[in-house]
Amino acid sequence: MKKLASLLTLAVACMSNMAWADFGVPSGDYALEDTHGYITFSYSHLGFSTPHISFNKFTVDLQADSANPANSKISVVIDATSIDSRVDEFDEHLNGSDYFDTANHPTITFNSTGIEQSSDTMLVVTGDLTIKGVAKPVTLNVTINKAADHPMRKVPTIGISAGGKLSRTEFGLGKFAPVVGDEVTLYITAELIKS
Repeated sequence: MKKLASLLTLAVACMSNMAWADFGVPSGDYALEDTHGYITFSYSHLGFSTPHISFNKFTVDLQADSANPANSKISVVIDATSIDSRVDEFDEHLNGSDYFDTANHPTITFNSTGIEQSSDTMLVVTGDLTIKGVAKPVTLNVTINKAADHPMRKVPTIGISAGGKLSRTEFGLGKFAPVVGDEVTLYITAELIKS
C-alpha cells in the first residue's frame, strides 16, 4: 500500500510540473553513478541484422531545478575511444578516419538546450550533439524511472532512460550509407546521484 501511495504521489507531482521536488529529490548537481550507466546505439546492417554498439566510458551531469524542470541542464561527455562492438577488428574500423576518427576527435558531447515535460513521467530534452567536431541538434525522449533517496547510498538519486534517432551522415559517419542504414537509434539509461 505504501508503494502504491508513493507511485500516486509521483504521478501527481509530475503532472503539476514539480516532478523532482515532490518526491524527495532536491535541486542541485547530480553525476553518473558509473557502475549503472549504459549508452548504446543501433542501426540496420544491410537489412540482415540490427547491431547494438556501446560506449564503455562516459559521464552524465545534471543540474536539477526541482521546482521547474525546464530550468535544468544535462550534459554528457563520451570517450569515443571506448566504443565496443564486441568485435576487435570492427572496433578498429570504428575508431578510424572513416568513422569516429578518435585519434583527432576523442570525445563526443551532448549539451541540453531545452527541457519540456511531455507526460507524468517523461521529458523531451533537446540539445546539441557534437561528433567529429560537427554539432547538430537532437531530441531525446527521457523517462524518469524513479527519483528518491537511494536505499543503500542514502543520497538523492534519479534514474533515467532516454532514446532518440539521428542521421549518421550528418556527422560525417556516412560510409556505406544507405546500404548500411543511415538512421541510428540511441539509447541511454543511467542512475544519477546528488553530488
